[in-house]
Amino acid sequence: MTPTLAQFRRVVIKVGSALLVDRARGRLNAAWLAALGEDIADLHGRGADVLVVSSGAIAMGRTVLDLPAGVLRLEESQAAAAVGQIALARVWAEVLGHHAITAGQILVTLSDTEERRRYLNARATIAKLFELRAVPVVNENDTVATSEIRYGDNDRLAARVAAMIGADLLILFSDIDGLYTAPPGSDPKAAHMPLVERITPGIEAMAGGAASELSRGGMRTKIEAGKIATQAGAHMIIADGRVKNPLRRVAEGGRCTWFLTHSTPSSARKAWIGGSLEPRGALVVDDGAAKALVAGSSLLPVGVRRVEGAFARGDAVFIRDLAGAEIGRGLVAYDHGDAARIAGRRSGEIEAILGYRGRDAMVHRDDLVLRGAR
Repeated sequence: MTPTLAQFRRVVIKVGSALLVDRARGRLNAAWLAALGEDIADLHGRGADVLVVSSGAIAMGRTVLDLPAGVLRLEESQAAAAVGQIALARVWAEVLGHHAITAGQILVTLSDTEERRRYLNARATIAKLFELRAVPVVNENDTVATSEIRYGDNDRLAARVAAMIGADLLILFSDIDGLYTAPPGSDPKAAHMPLVERITPGIEAMAGGAASELSRGGMRTKIEAGKIATQAGAHMIIADGRVKNPLRRVAEGGRCTWFLTHSTPSSARKAWIGGSLEPRGALVVDDGAAKALVAGSSLLPVGVRRVEGAFARGDAVFIRDLAGAEIGRGLVAYDHGDAARIAGRRSGEIEAILGYRGRDAMVHRDDLVLRGAR
């Protein structure tokens, strides 16, 4: 059964450059963006957490700098991004501010979503923005990213961000209304596919190349994004963003392609922590902490009796009871040295001991999987 937008609690919306910038006039599609702002405000007003992954910095910057058409050299792209990121942030702040919604800009590179320390920092920042009912606006940090540390397209970036924050829906707005059995521009017999229950090699074979000059992604990157998102427990939609109020159109049953997942963000994350990461050390906890963990609490420093191994913040660690039995595994919020210094102490003492205000929990419950749950 095809899901409905109303059932999702955390939504990532990716907006492509070709939608934001009118290539013929060299300016922002202001009326279209204002309509999308209405859609986002409606979704946000229903209580959903909303994050926007926005392309467009280079496209906007090259217009301001009057750079020539065609492929830009690296330094030209980075100069355009430096100018365009300021413009893009201002635009989103104004569009969302019109609906009394605060926007927050987050610039990332590939390594920010792959290196666990940065991953946890970005995840925590976004979680706080959601708590404060702001809408984070994410873009690749094109001013510093080079080929070896960049995504090169925001489809896969959006999927990785969706996985990182535990989103249950990813929406890719583009200049096509979904997946076809073949590229529709070259095959008149291509049929639209409204629902993909699982991404198979046959589905991957249907992908074509890039669809427009401003876009750095094509259907192939969207399918790859779908694999990332669905494996992380998020459904995904590919929809035509060129219409006015594109989110409303999807909600009203407009043509798009749904990619279904067979898990949830929580279960997918727990499987990753419990089965895919090699623990680098261990935290030995007292009986009270062991009971609290089983009851669903985070692991606080006060409950830790001993720290074993040499681990860094963001690494996976075993959590053991005093008898040495494994209780679970989790991502630790402190390096092993700092963890040892605050073990057995209350969270309110962390700043006085370490000289900085760290996380209250040694392992947050969202980053913890108990042994019986694996």
